Amino acid sequence: MDRTASFNSSPSIPEADPLPPRICVLPGVYRPQQDTRLIASVLAATSLSAGSRVLDFCTGSGALAMVAVRSGAAHVTAVDTSARAVAAAWINARLRGLPIRVRRGGLVAAAEAGPFDLVVSNPPYVPGPEGALSGPAGHSARWDAGRDGRAVLEPLCAAAAELLRPGGSLLVVHSHVCGVSRTLSRLRGGGLDAAVVARSRVPFGPVMRRRSAYLQTHGYCRPGQDWEELVVIRACKPA
Repeated sequence: MDRTASFNSSPSIPEADPLPPRICVLPGVYRPQQDTRLIASVLAATSLSAGSRVLDFCTGSGALAMVAVRSGAAHVTAVDTSARAVAAAWINARLRGLPIRVRRGGLVAAAEAGPFDLVVSNPPYVPGPEGALSGPAGHSARWDAGRDGRAVLEPLCAAAAELLRPGGSLLVVHSHVCGVSRTLSRLRGGGLDAAVVARSRVPFGPVMRRRSAYLQTHGYCRPGQDWEELVVIRACKPA
């Protein structure tokens, strides 16, 4: 079980911020943090061919969608179930004059707009007790992902192959506490070639600190542990 495994901390979050400055974040929308920056650094270094179609799933503020446009994507779709997130992503795109199509919905809405050459996602992944998902929309739903942190990861892994064109790839970021090997296994089981391509050890933020007793009780971290390992996984669909 890899929940408490320690990884080397390289490559890690770069000193240069890969995100655009002055991102508008409405109340209740996930504010870009270390996980956003880590996957954004991988996205910014990804070579996108002319005409590339990109999906930012669980877009939040639209940060990754904006990085995709700056990286050369020709068509970018940003999808989120939160109305406030959709509004924030739309505002950020319009303020910068970026051609990002923003849609409200889940995997069904994403599939209707596909297939894609690249899918990027920073989904909710924090494990929590029963009922954690019942909080106010746009509040705990920004990070809560069920008892094992995989309420969004599991369906995303299952749908990844259908979202991608042949030769396309998925980039997804999450904490090691919700099972890196499990994500790799699910993606490989769907016919994709998957591997960890970036990782960074960071201190627990406010949410993880509040959940530390739950995480320790259920074996997601060791007693007294106050850090997590963020990982970016790339999964490629055979051409």
